Amino acid sequence: MRKALLLCYLGFLFFSCERKEVNQEPVGVEGYVEVLGGKIWYEVFGSGPNPAVLLLHGGPGGTSLGFEPLKEMGYDGPLIFWDQLGSGRSDALLDTTLMTIENYVDQVERLRKHLNLQDFVLYGHSWGTMLGMDYYLSYPDEVRAIIFSSPLFSTDLWIADADTLIATLPDSVQQVIRHHEAEGSYDHPDYQEATQLYYSLYVTRKERPKVDRSHLNLVSGANVYLYMWGPSEFTSTGTLRNFDRLEYLPTINVPVLMMTGEFDEARPSTVKYYASLVPNANFEVISDAAHSTLNDNKEATLKVVRKFLEKIKN
Repeated sequence: MRKALLLCYLGFLFFSCERKEVNQEPVGVEGYVEVLGGKIWYEVFGSGPNPAVLLLHGGPGGTSLGFEPLKEMGYDGPLIFWDQLGSGRSDALLDTTLMTIENYVDQVERLRKHLNLQDFVLYGHSWGTMLGMDYYLSYPDEVRAIIFSSPLFSTDLWIADADTLIATLPDSVQQVIRHHEAEGSYDHPDYQEATQLYYSLYVTRKERPKVDRSHLNLVSGANVYLYMWGPSEFTSTGTLRNFDRLEYLPTINVPVLMMTGEFDEARPSTVKYYASLVPNANFEVISDAAHSTLNDNKEATLKVVRKFLEKIKN
Protein backbone atom coordinates (compact mmCIF):
# COMPACT_ATOMS: atom_id res chain seq x y z
CA MET A 1 0.00 0.00 0.00
CA ARG A 2 2.83 2.36 0.85
CA LYS A 3 4.35 1.90 -2.60
CA ALA A 4 1.05 2.68 -4.32
CA LEU A 5 0.42 5.77 -2.22
CA LEU A 6 3.93 7.02 -2.89
CA LEU A 7 3.38 6.57 -6.63
CA CYS A 8 0.11 8.51 -6.54
CA TYR A 9 1.57 11.16 -4.30
CA LEU A 10 4.38 11.75 -6.78
CA GLY A 11 1.78 12.36 -9.49
CA PHE A 12 0.53 15.54 -7.91
CA LEU A 13 3.10 16.62 -7.11
CA PHE A 14 7.49 29.30 7.10
CA PHE A 15 9.43 30.58 12.68
CA SER A 16 11.89 33.18 12.15
CA CYS A 17 12.14 35.72 14.89
CA GLU A 18 12.01 38.84 12.78
CA ARG A 19 9.25 40.43 10.71
CA LYS A 20 10.68 41.44 7.35
CA GLU A 21 9.64 43.62 4.41
CA VAL A 22 9.70 41.26 1.41
CA ASN A 23 11.23 43.72 -1.04
CA GLN A 24 14.18 44.12 1.30
CA GLU A 25 14.97 40.39 1.38
CA PRO A 26 18.18 39.32 -0.37
CA VAL A 27 18.13 36.40 -2.78
CA GLY A 28 17.40 33.00 -1.26
CA VAL A 29 16.47 34.00 2.31
CA GLU A 30 14.84 31.09 4.14
CA GLY A 31 12.86 30.92 7.34
CA TYR A 32 10.01 29.29 9.23
CA VAL A 33 6.61 30.47 10.40
CA GLU A 34 4.59 29.00 13.24
CA VAL A 35 1.15 27.80 12.15
CA LEU A 36 -1.50 25.66 13.72
CA GLY A 37 0.05 22.21 13.97
CA GLY A 38 3.72 23.05 13.42
CA LYS A 39 6.12 25.17 11.37
CA ILE A 40 6.15 25.86 7.66
CA TRP A 41 9.29 26.51 5.65
CA TYR A 42 9.61 29.37 3.18
CA GLU A 43 12.16 30.96 0.89
CA VAL A 44 12.10 34.49 -0.55
CA PHE A 45 13.94 34.36 -3.86
CA GLY A 46 14.92 37.64 -5.47
CA SER A 47 13.86 41.21 -4.88
CA GLY A 48 12.78 44.23 -6.87
CA PRO A 49 9.96 46.65 -7.47
CA ASN A 50 7.49 44.22 -9.04
CA PRO A 51 4.70 42.61 -6.99
CA ALA A 52 5.66 39.60 -4.90
CA VAL A 53 4.47 36.25 -6.28
CA LEU A 54 3.27 33.79 -3.62
CA LEU A 55 3.45 30.19 -4.87
CA LEU A 56 0.91 27.54 -3.87
CA HIS A 57 2.14 24.07 -4.78
CA GLY A 58 0.07 21.06 -5.72
CA GLY A 59 -0.88 17.95 -3.83
CA PRO A 60 -2.26 18.22 -1.26
CA GLY A 61 0.93 16.93 0.23
CA GLY A 62 3.23 18.05 -2.59
CA THR A 63 6.16 20.45 -2.34
CA SER A 64 7.32 23.73 -3.85
CA LEU A 65 10.19 21.99 -5.67
CA GLY A 66 8.14 21.84 -8.85
CA PHE A 67 8.25 25.64 -8.98
CA GLU A 68 12.07 25.75 -9.07
CA PRO A 69 12.21 26.59 -12.80
CA LEU A 70 10.58 29.94 -12.01
CA LYS A 71 13.94 31.03 -10.59
CA GLU A 72 15.18 31.15 -14.19
CA MET A 73 12.48 33.61 -15.24
CA GLY A 74 14.48 36.73 -14.40
CA TYR A 75 11.57 38.29 -12.54
CA ASP A 76 12.32 41.68 -11.00
CA GLY A 77 10.48 41.00 -7.78
CA PRO A 78 10.27 38.46 -4.93
CA LEU A 79 9.16 34.88 -5.55
CA ILE A 80 7.85 33.26 -2.37
CA PHE A 81 8.42 29.51 -2.24
CA TRP A 82 7.01 27.53 0.69
CA ASP A 83 5.98 24.02 1.62
CA GLN A 84 2.57 23.52 3.11
CA LEU A 85 2.33 21.86 6.50
CA GLY A 86 2.75 18.11 6.23
CA SER A 87 5.19 18.00 3.35
CA GLY A 88 8.58 19.05 2.01
CA ARG A 89 10.73 21.11 4.35
CA SER A 90 7.82 21.91 6.66
CA ASP A 91 6.79 19.86 9.69
CA ALA A 92 4.97 16.56 9.30
CA LEU A 93 1.21 16.49 9.81
CA LEU A 94 -0.56 13.50 11.31
CA ASP A 95 -3.64 15.16 12.83
CA THR A 96 -6.41 14.75 10.26
CA THR A 97 -8.51 17.46 11.94
CA LEU A 98 -5.93 19.94 10.60
CA MET A 99 -6.08 18.57 7.06
CA THR A 100 -8.66 21.10 5.92
CA ILE A 101 -8.74 23.82 3.30
CA GLU A 102 -9.50 26.29 6.07
CA ASN A 103 -6.29 25.40 7.88
CA TYR A 104 -4.23 25.72 4.70
CA VAL A 105 -5.83 29.10 3.97
CA ASP A 106 -4.79 30.13 7.47
CA GLN A 107 -1.21 29.05 6.70
CA VAL A 108 -1.18 31.29 3.62
CA GLU A 109 -2.46 34.24 5.66
CA ARG A 110 0.04 33.72 8.47
CA LEU A 111 2.84 33.62 5.94
CA ARG A 112 1.51 36.75 4.24
CA LYS A 113 1.43 38.63 7.54
CA HIS A 114 4.89 37.39 8.51
CA LEU A 115 6.35 38.70 5.25
CA ASN A 116 4.15 41.80 5.21
CA LEU A 117 2.91 40.97 1.72
CA GLN A 118 0.48 43.45 0.21
CA ASP A 119 -1.00 43.69 -3.26
CA PHE A 120 0.69 40.45 -4.32
CA VAL A 121 0.17 37.80 -7.00
CA LEU A 122 -1.16 34.36 -6.11
CA TYR A 123 0.21 31.56 -8.29
CA GLY A 124 -1.36 28.20 -7.63
CA HIS A 125 -0.84 24.89 -9.41
CA SER A 126 -3.35 22.02 -9.31
CA TRP A 127 -4.44 21.64 -5.65
CA GLY A 128 -2.80 25.04 -5.18
CA THR A 129 -5.55 26.55 -7.36
CA MET A 130 -8.18 25.18 -4.98
CA LEU A 131 -6.27 26.68 -2.07
CA GLY A 132 -5.73 29.92 -3.97
CA MET A 133 -9.41 30.21 -4.80
CA ASP A 134 -10.45 29.82 -1.18
CA TYR A 135 -7.74 32.21 0.00
CA TYR A 136 -8.98 34.83 -2.46
CA LEU A 137 -12.57 34.36 -1.30
CA SER A 138 -11.43 34.99 2.28
CA TYR A 139 -8.92 37.81 1.62
CA PRO A 140 -9.75 39.42 -1.74
CA ASP A 141 -8.32 42.83 -0.83
CA GLU A 142 -4.79 41.44 -0.43
CA VAL A 143 -4.51 40.00 -3.96
CA ARG A 144 -3.50 41.94 -7.08
CA ALA A 145 -3.76 39.09 -9.59
CA ILE A 146 -4.01 35.31 -9.76
CA ILE A 147 -2.35 32.62 -11.86
CA PHE A 148 -4.35 29.40 -11.92
CA SER A 149 -2.12 26.70 -13.41
CA SER A 150 -3.86 23.41 -14.32
CA PRO A 151 -6.79 24.34 -12.09
CA LEU A 152 -9.45 22.32 -10.32
CA PHE A 153 -12.62 24.16 -9.32
CA SER A 154 -15.00 21.20 -9.42
CA THR A 155 -14.05 17.69 -8.40
CA ASP A 156 -17.01 16.36 -10.39
CA LEU A 157 -15.63 17.93 -13.57
CA TRP A 158 -12.12 16.68 -12.72
CA ILE A 159 -13.38 13.10 -12.37
CA ALA A 160 -15.40 13.44 -15.58
CA ASP A 161 -12.26 14.60 -17.39
CA ALA A 162 -10.31 11.72 -15.87
CA ASP A 163 -12.93 9.27 -17.14
CA THR A 164 -12.56 10.78 -20.61
CA LEU A 165 -8.78 10.33 -20.46
CA ILE A 166 -8.95 6.81 -19.04
CA ALA A 167 -11.11 5.93 -22.04
CA THR A 168 -8.08 6.65 -24.26
CA LEU A 169 -6.10 3.87 -22.59
CA PRO A 170 -6.09 0.29 -23.90
CA ASP A 171 -9.20 -1.66 -22.93
CA SER A 172 -7.14 -4.05 -20.84
CA VAL A 173 -5.74 -1.14 -18.78
CA GLN A 174 -9.20 0.33 -18.32
CA GLN A 175 -10.44 -3.00 -17.02
CA VAL A 176 -7.56 -3.20 -14.55
CA ILE A 177 -8.35 0.26 -13.21
CA ARG A 178 -12.07 -0.39 -12.81
CA HIS A 179 -11.57 -3.84 -11.29
CA HIS A 180 -9.12 -2.75 -8.61
CA GLU A 181 -11.05 0.39 -7.81
CA ALA A 182 -14.18 -1.73 -7.30
CA GLU A 183 -12.16 -4.01 -5.03
CA GLY A 184 -10.34 -1.15 -3.31
CA SER A 185 -7.05 -2.91 -4.03
CA TYR A 186 -5.06 0.19 -4.89
CA ASP A 187 -1.79 -1.44 -3.84
CA HIS A 188 -2.02 -4.18 -6.46
CA PRO A 189 0.94 -4.12 -8.90
CA ASP A 190 -1.40 -4.15 -11.92
CA TYR A 191 -3.23 -1.07 -10.62
CA GLN A 192 0.07 0.66 -9.94
CA GLU A 193 1.24 -0.08 -13.46
CA ALA A 194 -2.00 1.25 -14.97
CA THR A 195 -1.76 4.36 -12.84
CA GLN A 196 1.78 4.96 -14.00
CA LEU A 197 0.70 4.75 -17.64
CA TYR A 198 -1.97 7.38 -17.03
CA TYR A 199 0.55 9.62 -15.26
CA SER A 200 3.08 9.28 -18.08
CA LEU A 201 0.50 10.60 -20.54
CA TYR A 202 -1.41 13.23 -18.58
CA VAL A 203 0.63 14.22 -15.51
CA THR A 204 4.34 14.28 -16.45
CA ARG A 205 5.27 13.43 -20.03
CA LYS A 206 8.98 14.16 -19.82
CA GLU A 207 11.43 12.69 -17.33
CA ARG A 208 12.12 14.96 -14.39
CA PRO A 209 15.72 16.13 -13.90
CA LYS A 210 17.57 13.89 -11.48
CA VAL A 211 18.54 16.00 -8.47
CA ASP A 212 19.90 14.63 -5.21
CA ARG A 213 17.73 16.15 -2.50
CA SER A 214 18.49 13.62 0.23
CA HIS A 215 20.15 16.34 2.30
CA LEU A 216 16.85 18.22 2.54
CA ASN A 217 15.22 15.50 4.68
CA LEU A 218 11.90 16.07 2.95
CA VAL A 219 8.69 15.09 4.71
CA SER A 220 6.38 12.89 2.65
CA GLY A 221 2.85 14.23 2.34
CA ALA A 222 1.39 10.97 1.00
CA ASN A 223 -0.88 10.67 4.04
CA VAL A 224 -2.25 14.17 3.45
CA TYR A 225 -2.86 13.38 -0.21
CA LEU A 226 -4.68 10.14 0.61
CA TYR A 227 -6.85 11.72 3.33
CA MET A 228 -7.80 14.87 1.43
CA TRP A 229 -7.82 13.58 -2.16
CA GLY A 230 -7.61 9.82 -2.53
CA PRO A 231 -5.56 6.92 -3.90
CA SER A 232 -4.82 8.31 -7.38
CA GLU A 233 -5.17 11.36 -9.60
CA PHE A 234 -8.29 9.98 -11.22
CA THR A 235 -10.00 8.68 -8.08
CA SER A 236 -11.09 10.97 -5.25
CA THR A 237 -12.28 9.36 -2.03
CA GLY A 238 -11.14 12.05 0.39
CA THR A 239 -12.50 15.24 1.90
CA LEU A 240 -12.09 17.15 -1.37
CA ARG A 241 -14.47 14.86 -3.24
CA ASN A 242 -17.32 17.39 -3.15
CA PHE A 243 -15.21 20.50 -3.77
CA ASP A 244 -16.97 22.96 -6.09
CA ARG A 245 -16.36 26.69 -6.49
CA LEU A 246 -17.83 27.25 -9.96
CA GLU A 247 -20.42 29.71 -8.68
CA TYR A 248 -17.67 31.92 -7.25
CA LEU A 249 -15.54 32.24 -10.38
CA PRO A 250 -17.62 35.19 -11.70
CA THR A 251 -16.92 37.08 -8.45
CA ILE A 252 -13.17 37.32 -9.08
CA ASN A 253 -12.41 40.97 -9.85
CA VAL A 254 -8.64 40.87 -10.35
CA PRO A 255 -6.68 39.91 -13.48
CA VAL A 256 -6.47 36.13 -13.88
CA LEU A 257 -4.31 33.82 -15.98
CA MET A 258 -5.75 30.36 -16.55
CA MET A 259 -3.25 28.01 -18.13
CA THR A 260 -3.01 24.31 -18.69
CA GLY A 261 -0.99 21.80 -20.66
CA GLU A 262 -1.95 20.52 -24.09
CA PHE A 263 -2.18 16.98 -22.67
CA ASP A 264 -3.09 18.01 -19.11
CA GLU A 265 -5.40 16.00 -16.88
CA ALA A 266 -6.90 19.44 -16.29
CA ARG A 267 -8.23 19.26 -19.84
CA PRO A 268 -7.94 22.43 -21.95
CA SER A 269 -11.65 22.43 -22.79
CA THR A 270 -12.55 22.45 -19.09
CA VAL A 271 -9.99 25.12 -18.19
CA LYS A 272 -11.25 27.25 -21.08
CA TYR A 273 -14.74 26.90 -19.59
CA TYR A 274 -13.42 28.02 -16.21
CA ALA A 275 -11.80 31.04 -17.84
CA SER A 276 -15.09 31.96 -19.53
CA LEU A 277 -16.68 32.33 -16.09
CA VAL A 278 -14.08 34.86 -14.86
CA PRO A 279 -14.67 38.47 -16.00
CA ASN A 280 -10.99 39.35 -16.54
CA ALA A 281 -9.26 36.09 -17.44
CA ASN A 282 -6.60 35.17 -19.98
CA PHE A 283 -6.55 31.56 -21.19
CA GLU A 284 -3.37 29.85 -22.38
CA VAL A 285 -2.49 26.30 -23.41
CA ILE A 286 1.12 25.16 -22.97
CA SER A 287 1.98 23.03 -25.98
CA ASP A 288 3.62 19.62 -25.65
CA ALA A 289 2.99 19.50 -21.90
CA ALA A 290 0.85 17.53 -19.49
CA HIS A 291 -0.02 18.57 -15.92
CA SER A 292 3.59 19.34 -15.00
CA THR A 293 3.90 22.23 -17.43
CA LEU A 294 7.07 23.68 -15.87
CA ASN A 295 8.73 20.30 -16.30
CA ASP A 296 7.38 19.32 -19.71
CA ASN A 297 7.74 22.69 -21.46
CA LYS A 298 9.60 25.07 -19.18
CA GLU A 299 10.39 27.68 -21.82
CA ALA A 300 6.78 28.09 -22.99
CA THR A 301 5.45 28.17 -19.43
CA LEU A 302 7.93 30.83 -18.32
CA LYS A 303 7.09 32.91 -21.39
CA VAL A 304 3.35 32.84 -20.62
CA VAL A 305 3.87 33.61 -16.93
CA ARG A 306 6.36 36.41 -17.64
CA LYS A 307 4.00 38.03 -20.15
CA PHE A 308 1.14 38.01 -17.64
CA LEU A 309 3.28 39.41 -14.84
CA GLU A 310 4.52 42.19 -17.12
CA LYS A 311 0.93 43.07 -17.93
CA ILE A 312 -0.21 43.46 -14.32
CA LYS A 313 2.89 44.96 -12.68
CA ASN A 314 1.78 48.59 -13.09
